Amino acid sequence: MSNNSKQWGAIIVMIALFAMIAFVTNLCTPMATIIKNQGDISNVLAQIGNYGNFIAYLIMGIPAGMLIAKFGYKKTALIGLAIGAAGILIQWVSGLMDAQANLGLVFTVYLIGAFIAGLCMCILNCVVNPMLNILGGGGNEGNKLIQLGGVFNSSAAVACYILMGALIGDVTKAKISDATPALMIALAIFVVAFIVICFTKIKEPQQAPVQVSLIKGALSYRHFALGALAIFLYMGIEVGVPNYSQQLLIGEGIPAGTVGLIIAVYWFMMLIGRFVGASIGSKISARSMIVAVATATIVLVLFGMYAPESVKVNFPGVDWGNLAIVWQEIPLGIFAFLLVGLCTSVMWGAIFNLAVEGLGKYTAIASGIFMTMVFGCAVMLAIQGAVADAAGYYNSFWVVIACAAYLLFYALIGSKPVSSKVSADEANAVNALEDAI
Repeated sequence: MSNNSKQWGAIIVMIALFAMIAFVTNLCTPMATIIKNQGDISNVLAQIGNYGNFIAYLIMGIPAGMLIAKFGYKKTALIGLAIGAAGILIQWVSGLMDAQANLGLVFTVYLIGAFIAGLCMCILNCVVNPMLNILGGGGNEGNKLIQLGGVFNSSAAVACYILMGALIGDVTKAKISDATPALMIALAIFVVAFIVICFTKIKEPQQAPVQVSLIKGALSYRHFALGALAIFLYMGIEVGVPNYSQQLLIGEGIPAGTVGLIIAVYWFMMLIGRFVGASIGSKISARSMIVAVATATIVLVLFGMYAPESVKVNFPGVDWGNLAIVWQEIPLGIFAFLLVGLCTSVMWGAIFNLAVEGLGKYTAIASGIFMTMVFGCAVMLAIQGAVADAAGYYNSFWVVIACAAYLLFYALIGSKPVSSKVSADEANAVNALEDAI
């Protein structure tokens, strides 16, 4: 697809959805700080919002691909937005309940709301990523559009952390109801997006009927199967680093509002990285991007883990309400962790671009599988939380290093198509599936 034939209206809508996904998803991490201070809550249990949000991907990944095949991208996006609005309202209701009277019930209702909102995020991700890749014409141009969407995705994440940091205030007194303004903003975004998409014309690309039987066909492409695992582990890096950096900073006695401003810098780093990625996406291959950023992640995290805790650096946060820079002393190691945002910025788009290249009619089901694997965030956060409870926050970052090491392997070896080496039986199975559709 040439630049002249691109549907810029559709591209703008998809990029706006990319931003909304980040705002709603990133509400879960600041909420973990609130939940952790409602009682004697472990690091593992504090992440219930993230669990609900990302386990939804496990449930909805394949069905989302089926929705796209049956209703098209536009109607599927509208379905997702309606579901998301319901999820936000349920989370808001949990904040109206008396946590002191029945903390378990409050957590249950909040978890249900986070799960339903996660179903929406999964559906929208299934729409946004392949559409941007298709609208860009695939290859480096498709990667460029996905990275551009990532710029707005990171901008929304920055806004979320700043807003939630201001709302939390004194972390020892924070309640779920304190997040009501953020939830109402998210609800308003859903409503506006629903109206805009209703009046936006989107040229639907042709898709094969999505059947569960096609999963085998998609997974017969080794580079896609290994790419799906790469997304599973990547989620542990993207969310795990800021999440447990936040817990480290609060453990240092820094006010939650200031911590929110500092952690927002991580997402601002992602914004910068994605802006650069979008600028060079058509010139530098996705494989080269992953090699560079996976290596840098390993180096930064190792440095952060072993840097002397007594060594402090002044780190900037932005007080957007007063348009002022806030300087705060933080350990040098945490400074290194926050720089990882520059690395994670281009990982998602590059992995997706490499993994779905050449799948043809399997693209829709492949996108569904990809979204299913996003539940890796819940698994990796739980693993890192368990390590943090047992061995301390800094040692928990070995989980991040393991994830980054796999991404390096995927870029160097696993992402290379080996279709010529597929067995005769596998090739016949793939051909039979293609003939069936």
